[in-house]
Amino acid sequence: MSTEDEVRKASIQFYAALNRMLNGDARPLSDVWSHGSAVTTMHPIGGRQVGWNEVRESWEQVAQVASDGKVELKDQLIRVVGDVAYEVGVEHAEFKLGGQKVAGQIRVTNIYQQEAGVWKTTHHHTDLAPAMVEVLNRLQPPTGKA
Repeated sequence: MSTEDEVRKASIQFYAALNRMLNGDARPLSDVWSHGSAVTTMHPIGGRQVGWNEVRESWEQVAQVASDGKVELKDQLIRVVGDVAYEVGVEHAEFKLGGQKVAGQIRVTNIYQQEAGVWKTTHHHTDLAPAMVEVLNRLQPPTGKA
């Protein structure tokens, strides 16, 4: 199997775990992510998480309100340089957040790194998706003054 094929396999595993998360179960993401302090993510709902604890927590929070989800990576391009690889593409996503349907196409960059011979996700970055942010804001309890 070529190195690019190995990274493609890691990507397939990442997106399988991401689909599980969009159906309420973030646990499989733990298997595909590096657990180091340098991992990062920037979700379509905004913010930046640094370190495995923050990244894991962000996936768990989304999983609590996500359901009926499916995301597919299209227009995938993979590049490998030594023990680091990146992929770019477009995520085609459709799911519910708090029971409200959200769908869209979002550009994405994922970075993978070999750890003990296994490719692990170390970074996930998507465009900001205002529709998702809007739905999440509606789910937040009001913080207005009395």
